[in-house]
Order: sequence, then C-alpha cells, then structure tokens
Amino acid sequence: MRTKATLLSLLLLMVFATSSFALEGQQPEAIAEKMAFKLVRGVTNTVTSVAEVPKQSYLMVRDRGGIGYVVGPLKGVGMAFYRLLTGLTETVFFAVPQPGYYDPLITPEYVWEGWEEKRVEPRGQSEAQPVQAKGE
Repeated sequence: MRTKATLLSLLLLMVFATSSFALEGQQPEAIAEKMAFKLVRGVTNTVTSVAEVPKQSYLMVRDRGGIGYVVGPLKGVGMAFYRLLTGLTETVFFAVPQPGYYDPLITPEYVWEGWEEKRVEPRGQSEAQPVQAKGE
C-alpha cells in the first residue's frame, strides 16, 4: 500500500512538474492572446471559406487565361473545403499550441489575403520569371 502511494505521488509530481517547466518564461497574457487569435482565425476561416470559389476563379483567369474559367472554380471548391476544415480544426483546438506556437494551419491566414501578383511559368521555359507589376 505504501509503495502504491509513493508511486502515485511520484507520478503526479512528474506530470505536473514537466508541464510547469514547459511554460516557464511564457507570459500568461501572451498565451491567452495567441489562443484568442487562433480561435478568431478559426471561426473567420470557417465562415469565409466559401469566398475561396470566386477568389480562385479570379486568380486562375488572371494568371492562366481562358483555362482559368474551368480550373478556377474547381480549385476554389477544393480550397474552400480545405479552408473550412482548417478553420474548424483551429476553432476546436484553439487551446493547443500546435503547429509551432499557435501558428496558422493555412497560408494565407485569411481568404482576403494572397491577391498579390504571382510568378507564372511561361510555356517552354524551365524557370519561372517574375510578372512585371503595373507602372514598372
């Protein structure tokens, strides 16, 4: 009986001691802030995931031309589903500091980001060339 009590005490000490060492040096306010941002990002990505369809349609037509009218909506549906799943995952697991330290699961973080000029590989060339921005 005494051995069981000693082992249980030692086990509890190890469990609680390792978690307290892991959080040493981190401010509780910073942890709560990152958790809140992860929750908001998850809810936002869940709600706005349907906006991926017009976004991807526009980007594909802009970058690839006429074939974008076919490929863009298909890519948009896939990206909407992916953004919905990552948003739900971040919403449910907002308290878990994964991946990294509350880093986003998807890039760009939100659907309204990522509209900048893309590098498109012209046909017949093996290396991508940057697209000239307007006014240059």
